[in-house]
Amino acid sequence: MRRRELISLFAGAAAWPIAARAQPQGIRRVGCLMPWPDSDPVARASVTAFANALGHLGWNDDRKIRIDYRFAANEPTLFKTYAAELVGQAPNVIVASTPPAVAAVRQLTGTIPIVFVLALDPVGSGLVQSLARPGGNVTGFGVLEPSIMGKWLQLLKDVAPRITRVAVIFNPETAPHAKGGVDEGWRCTARRGGD
Repeated sequence: MRRRELISLFAGAAAWPIAARAQPQGIRRVGCLMPWPDSDPVARASVTAFANALGHLGWNDDRKIRIDYRFAANEPTLFKTYAAELVGQAPNVIVASTPPAVAAVRQLTGTIPIVFVLALDPVGSGLVQSLARPGGNVTGFGVLEPSIMGKWLQLLKDVAPRITRVAVIFNPETAPHAKGGVDEGWRCTARRGGD
Protein backbone atom coordinates (compact mmCIF):
# COMPACT_ATOMS: atom_id res chain seq x y z
CA MET A 1 0.00 0.00 0.00
CA ARG A 2 1.37 3.39 -0.93
CA ARG A 3 1.68 6.28 1.48
CA ARG A 4 -1.15 8.33 -0.11
CA GLU A 5 -3.54 5.38 0.03
CA LEU A 6 -2.69 4.82 3.69
CA ILE A 7 -3.27 8.50 4.57
CA SER A 8 -6.56 8.47 2.65
CA LEU A 9 -7.65 5.33 4.52
CA PHE A 10 -6.91 6.87 7.94
CA ALA A 11 -8.55 10.18 7.01
CA GLY A 12 -11.63 8.33 5.82
CA ALA A 13 -11.73 6.18 8.94
CA ALA A 14 -11.50 9.26 11.15
CA ALA A 15 -14.54 10.72 9.41
CA TRP A 16 -16.69 7.58 9.83
CA PRO A 17 -18.00 8.46 13.32
CA ILE A 18 -18.96 11.94 12.11
CA ALA A 19 -20.70 10.53 9.03
CA ALA A 20 -22.48 7.91 11.14
CA ARG A 21 -23.89 10.58 13.46
CA ALA A 22 -24.88 12.94 10.67
CA GLN A 23 -28.51 12.45 9.75
CA PRO A 24 -30.86 14.36 7.52
CA GLN A 25 -32.59 17.28 9.21
CA GLY A 26 -35.88 16.37 10.84
CA ILE A 27 -35.29 12.63 11.11
CA ARG A 28 -36.65 11.16 14.34
CA ARG A 29 -35.04 8.17 16.03
CA VAL A 30 -36.97 5.59 18.00
CA GLY A 31 -35.40 2.80 20.01
CA CYS A 32 -37.50 -0.30 20.72
CA LEU A 33 -36.52 -2.83 23.38
CA MET A 34 -38.57 -5.99 22.90
CA PRO A 35 -38.72 -8.93 25.33
CA TRP A 36 -38.90 -11.68 22.69
CA PRO A 37 -36.26 -13.25 20.45
CA ASP A 38 -36.21 -11.59 17.03
CA SER A 39 -37.38 -14.80 15.35
CA ASP A 40 -40.45 -15.10 17.58
CA PRO A 41 -43.79 -14.74 15.72
CA VAL A 42 -45.07 -12.33 18.40
CA ALA A 43 -41.98 -10.16 17.91
CA ARG A 44 -42.46 -10.12 14.14
CA ALA A 45 -46.17 -9.32 14.50
CA SER A 46 -45.39 -6.52 16.98
CA VAL A 47 -42.80 -4.96 14.68
CA THR A 48 -45.22 -5.13 11.75
CA ALA A 49 -48.10 -3.65 13.76
CA PHE A 50 -45.88 -0.84 15.08
CA ALA A 51 -44.59 0.01 11.60
CA ASN A 52 -48.13 -0.08 10.16
CA ALA A 53 -49.48 2.20 12.90
CA LEU A 54 -46.67 4.68 12.32
CA GLY A 55 -47.32 4.45 8.59
CA HIS A 56 -50.97 5.39 9.08
CA LEU A 57 -49.75 8.50 10.90
CA GLY A 58 -47.45 9.39 8.01
CA TRP A 59 -44.23 8.14 9.62
CA ASN A 60 -43.35 5.47 7.06
CA ASP A 61 -40.65 7.38 5.22
CA ASP A 62 -37.03 6.56 6.12
CA ARG A 63 -36.24 10.25 5.76
CA LYS A 64 -38.64 11.03 8.62
CA ILE A 65 -38.03 8.22 11.10
CA ARG A 66 -35.48 5.57 11.97
CA ILE A 67 -36.41 2.72 14.29
CA ASP A 68 -33.75 0.62 16.00
CA TYR A 69 -35.03 -2.67 17.41
CA ARG A 70 -33.36 -4.82 20.04
CA PHE A 71 -34.75 -8.24 21.01
CA ALA A 72 -33.74 -9.36 24.51
CA ALA A 73 -35.23 -12.88 24.41
CA ASN A 74 -36.30 -12.42 28.06
CA GLU A 75 -32.65 -12.55 29.16
CA PRO A 76 -32.03 -10.08 32.03
CA THR A 77 -28.45 -9.42 30.89
CA LEU A 78 -29.61 -8.70 27.33
CA PHE A 79 -32.14 -6.17 28.62
CA LYS A 80 -29.26 -4.26 30.24
CA THR A 81 -26.92 -4.62 27.25
CA TYR A 82 -29.50 -3.52 24.69
CA ALA A 83 -30.80 -0.72 26.91
CA ALA A 84 -27.25 0.68 27.03
CA GLU A 85 -26.96 0.42 23.24
CA LEU A 86 -30.25 2.23 22.66
CA VAL A 87 -29.57 4.97 25.21
CA GLY A 88 -26.12 5.43 23.68
CA GLN A 89 -27.75 6.21 20.33
CA ALA A 90 -29.63 9.12 21.95
CA PRO A 91 -32.99 8.48 20.26
CA ASN A 92 -35.94 10.84 20.56
CA VAL A 93 -37.91 8.18 22.43
CA ILE A 94 -37.49 4.59 23.59
CA VAL A 95 -40.39 2.14 23.48
CA ALA A 96 -39.88 -0.56 26.09
CA SER A 97 -42.10 -3.64 26.12
CA THR A 98 -42.56 -5.09 29.61
CA PRO A 99 -41.36 -3.84 33.01
CA PRO A 100 -37.86 -5.44 32.86
CA ALA A 101 -37.17 -3.52 29.64
CA VAL A 102 -38.39 -0.27 31.21
CA ALA A 103 -36.30 -0.84 34.33
CA ALA A 104 -33.16 -1.45 32.27
CA VAL A 105 -33.66 1.72 30.23
CA ARG A 106 -34.74 3.87 33.18
CA GLN A 107 -31.54 3.03 35.06
CA LEU A 108 -29.55 4.61 32.23
CA THR A 109 -31.49 7.77 31.41
CA GLY A 110 -33.65 10.32 33.12
CA THR A 111 -34.01 12.52 30.06
CA ILE A 112 -34.94 10.34 27.06
CA PRO A 113 -38.72 9.75 27.07
CA ILE A 114 -39.60 6.10 27.71
CA VAL A 115 -42.97 4.71 26.60
CA PHE A 116 -43.90 1.31 28.00
CA VAL A 117 -46.36 -1.22 26.68
CA LEU A 118 -47.42 -4.61 28.06
CA ALA A 119 -47.21 -3.55 31.71
CA LEU A 120 -49.59 -5.44 33.97
CA ASP A 121 -49.62 -2.95 36.84
CA PRO A 122 -47.55 0.15 36.02
CA VAL A 123 -48.14 1.81 39.41
CA GLY A 124 -47.76 -1.36 41.50
CA SER A 125 -44.61 -2.40 39.69
CA GLY A 126 -43.09 1.05 40.24
CA LEU A 127 -42.91 2.14 36.61
CA VAL A 128 -44.90 5.32 37.27
CA GLN A 129 -46.09 7.27 40.31
CA SER A 130 -49.72 7.26 39.19
CA LEU A 131 -51.72 6.71 36.03
CA ALA A 132 -52.97 10.30 36.00
CA ARG A 133 -49.52 11.82 36.57
CA PRO A 134 -46.78 9.31 35.72
CA GLY A 135 -43.94 11.70 36.59
CA GLY A 136 -40.38 11.60 35.31
CA ASN A 137 -39.58 10.49 31.78
CA VAL A 138 -41.70 7.31 31.81
CA THR A 139 -45.27 6.90 30.56
CA GLY A 140 -47.17 4.25 28.69
CA PHE A 141 -50.00 1.80 28.37
CA GLY A 142 -50.99 -0.97 30.79
CA VAL A 143 -52.39 -4.19 29.38
CA LEU A 144 -54.79 -5.08 32.16
CA GLU A 145 -55.73 -4.43 35.75
CA PRO A 146 -54.37 -6.97 38.28
CA SER A 147 -57.84 -7.58 39.69
CA ILE A 148 -58.81 -9.25 36.40
CA MET A 149 -56.86 -12.29 37.54
CA GLY A 150 -59.61 -12.80 40.11
CA LYS A 151 -62.11 -12.90 37.27
CA TRP A 152 -59.94 -15.46 35.48
CA LEU A 153 -59.93 -17.63 38.59
CA GLN A 154 -63.70 -17.28 38.93
CA LEU A 155 -64.14 -18.22 35.26
CA LEU A 156 -61.93 -21.25 35.79
CA LYS A 157 -64.04 -22.21 38.81
CA ASP A 158 -67.23 -21.79 36.75
CA VAL A 159 -65.87 -24.02 33.99
CA ALA A 160 -64.39 -26.62 36.34
CA PRO A 161 -66.29 -26.36 39.66
CA ARG A 162 -64.46 -29.29 41.25
CA ILE A 163 -61.05 -27.66 40.87
CA THR A 164 -59.38 -27.03 44.22
CA ARG A 165 -55.86 -25.94 43.27
CA VAL A 166 -54.38 -23.69 40.63
CA ALA A 167 -50.69 -23.14 39.93
CA VAL A 168 -49.31 -20.03 38.29
CA ILE A 169 -45.80 -20.25 36.90
CA PHE A 170 -43.79 -17.14 36.13
CA ASN A 171 -40.20 -15.95 36.13
CA PRO A 172 -39.81 -13.16 38.73
CA GLU A 173 -36.85 -11.70 36.80
CA THR A 174 -38.81 -11.19 33.59
CA ALA A 175 -42.32 -10.81 35.05
CA PRO A 176 -41.90 -9.24 38.50
CA HIS A 177 -45.42 -7.84 38.27
CA ALA A 178 -47.02 -11.30 38.05
CA LYS A 179 -46.91 -12.02 41.78
CA GLY A 180 -48.90 -8.86 42.53
CA GLY A 181 -51.51 -9.85 39.96
CA VAL A 182 -51.78 -13.37 41.36
CA ASP A 183 -52.09 -12.06 44.93
CA GLU A 184 -54.74 -9.54 43.85
CA GLY A 185 -56.57 -12.28 41.95
CA TRP A 186 -56.74 -14.46 45.05
CA ARG A 187 -57.98 -11.52 47.15
CA CYS A 188 -60.73 -10.74 44.62
CA THR A 189 -61.78 -14.39 44.47
CA ALA A 190 -61.84 -14.61 48.27
CA ARG A 191 -64.03 -11.47 48.52
CA ARG A 192 -66.54 -13.11 46.14
CA GLY A 193 -66.60 -16.26 48.20
CA GLY A 194 -64.43 -18.32 45.86
CA ASP A 195 -62.39 -21.28 47.02
